[in-house]
Amino acid sequence: QVRLVESGGGLVQAGGSLRLSCAASGRAFSSYFMGWFRQAPGKEREFVAAIHWSAGSTYYADSVKGRFTISRDNAKNTVYLHMNSLKFEDPARYYCGAVRGQYGSLIYRRTDYDYWGQGTQVPVSS
Repeated sequence: QVRLVESGGGLVQAGGSLRLSCAASGRAFSSYFMGWFRQAPGKEREFVAAIHWSAGSTYYADSVKGRFTISRDNAKNTVYLHMNSLKFEDPARYYCGAVRGQYGSLIYRRTDYDYWGQGTQVPVSS
């Protein structure tokens, strides 16, 4: 069974840092993009960042560019989201997803994703 399990969420003040993890299991993800989305109360789930599991190419939403860094450890089957300089708009539930494909255009729409985790909460305060 394919599973994506997020962890690392927690309370942090504005300007602080946090690292989220997404542990993937159940299949090989070498042909997949791994993406992070977030959803705040009353808002749509929005794209944050993505990385291709094999190629390592990265993509970021403008709102987090320069502050967040996505990475992966293939040996551990884990993708990370390093969150720095957290702002008041960053509190949300963060979700890890996986979408199979070659082109970066696949990563921006949540409906295109093949797998999702249950999310991890980031109750950031300012």
